[in-house]
Amino acid sequence: MSRDWYSLDELADHLGRSRLEIEKLVNRGRIPGRRIGGEWQFHPTEITHWLEQEMREYTDRELAIVEQTQRSTEVDQRTPVASLMRPETVQVPLPARTKRSVLESLIEVAGRSWQIWQPAVLLNAIQERESVLSTAFENGVAIPHPRNPLPDALGESVIAFGLCTSGIAFGAPNRALTDMFFLVLCRDSKTHLQVLARLGRMIQSPEFLQSLREAPDSAEAYRLICEADQRLGG
Repeated sequence: MSRDWYSLDELADHLGRSRLEIEKLVNRGRIPGRRIGGEWQFHPTEITHWLEQEMREYTDRELAIVEQTQRSTEVDQRTPVASLMRPETVQVPLPARTKRSVLESLIEVAGRSWQIWQPAVLLNAIQERESVLSTAFENGVAIPHPRNPLPDALGESVIAFGLCTSGIAFGAPNRALTDMFFLVLCRDSKTHLQVLARLGRMIQSPEFLQSLREAPDSAEAYRLICEADQRLGG
């Protein structure tokens, strides 16, 4: 596969979809690309940004396809979320009342893994991502993360979770408040997309969200997250 650009066939393979389907979307302007020498070419970073946004509306089946096509060697395929979490990177309750304090607190929680090397760099990158478009969903969950991987700021990829005692304004659709936060810090795009896809599937379950929202402490929240991840399998 090309180091700098995807061809049409390579993009179809990367997305796990047929060439005909991708070609139709490209011709309709639905996928970012450009013609170089008469052939369609696609920049990997632009495709990652596009796919990340598209995934917000994906069904469970569509998200499962993303998981399969973005399999990372950094995670356990059966439990990609749980494999990047630790009991100490879960905080219930999370002591925060504003968007900035949520992000600062989550980075501090993630730092308990000893894998956060440049917290200020990560905070700035996450805030820049939020300024483009909030990572909050209408169901009270947000998945803050940098727009692009920052491998120099991390030792290993890390996921942190925090549950606030009350909802805060985080930019969700229809001004819905947010009280549950999954901070995703990955060293590469493949890990990032696989984790986002799995989290997207997990948070589509109202039963899981209700149980997680009622978790009395960090240990129970960690257990619920690991169980939900395991139920989806690899």
